[in-house]
Amino acid sequence: MIERAELHDAAQKAFPADRLKPEREQSWKLITGMGWLLLPLSEDAGGLGLGRDASAALHFELGKVLSTAPLAPALLTLQALGAAEDSLAGKTGWIERASAGELVTLNLLPGSVAENALRLDGTLPAVPDADIASHVLVCVQGLAALVPLNAGTVCITERPLWDESRRLFDVALNGHPVAPDLVVARGDAAHDLAHRLHGELQLALAADCLGGAGAALDMTVEYLKTRKQFDRPLAMFQTLKHRCADLKTQVVAAEALLWTRAVDEHATVTDLGALKALASDVYRFVAEEAIQLHGGIGLTEEHPISLFMKRAMLNLQLGGSLDHWRERTGRQALAALAN
Repeated sequence: MIERAELHDAAQKAFPADRLKPEREQSWKLITGMGWLLLPLSEDAGGLGLGRDASAALHFELGKVLSTAPLAPALLTLQALGAAEDSLAGKTGWIERASAGELVTLNLLPGSVAENALRLDGTLPAVPDADIASHVLVCVQGLAALVPLNAGTVCITERPLWDESRRLFDVALNGHPVAPDLVVARGDAAHDLAHRLHGELQLALAADCLGGAGAALDMTVEYLKTRKQFDRPLAMFQTLKHRCADLKTQVVAAEALLWTRAVDEHATVTDLGALKALASDVYRFVAEEAIQLHGGIGLTEEHPISLFMKRAMLNLQLGGSLDHWRERTGRQALAALAN
């Protein structure tokens, strides 16, 4: 059995903390070569059968370096392939190709796609790395199916992003016919699959946020040790020490919740969404404070600390906004009290 600490150590060696935004294609080859895509797959499907805390460990470490590789969508869609019904032709082959690096992606924001007479119409927003993916997983009411991105009924448009570490696309489906042999699930099974993947996405984003928040804080502390004022390092000033301590407290508390929820089999999608909301808000706050604590660097845009802010702001929206998850969490709490 692989321990979570081993995954943290392996990821840190593969992706050193001083190399931010590692090149996408090389990172993807490294990830697939190390077999990380096999982590969440059951042993019956040829995977390692590890818990979701193992995947969270990788997202946490890759968040530290602002990874450009599409690990999150790949792990999510591989889980979908592993749970696919017999209607998916060549299921074993799909799993083997996806595990070896053929990317099947999915949307990270709610889409407007509807199915009518076995044809799909609408747009999937925020689809990561659609330019290198072969298919996209589409989940609509009562149906989950794969759609080839090179089909004539599919139009891909890249979204301009402030975050330089990721590439997102809008995928428009114009009456795309559903191929029976590409159907992953139908009915209640499709609903359950979409529900499960939505929760797993929240955990992945939360881990990415807290890895990034910790890295931004570490970078800031190192900067304060070297930057001097009145012939003393800024790290010697008590006010700045207290600000950094407050940031560390928020990060550590959120990390404790992350690892607790990652192993909690009874955590609901709303529980995981609440975790993501907390983690993304902590990330935003740490990044904002880090920029302020780097106040003597001149143009923030030219310093690596700005990259963390950009990623933090995008993470606030992916998988559902802060307001969305706070409302859902509040409603769940009220419902629990009513019972």
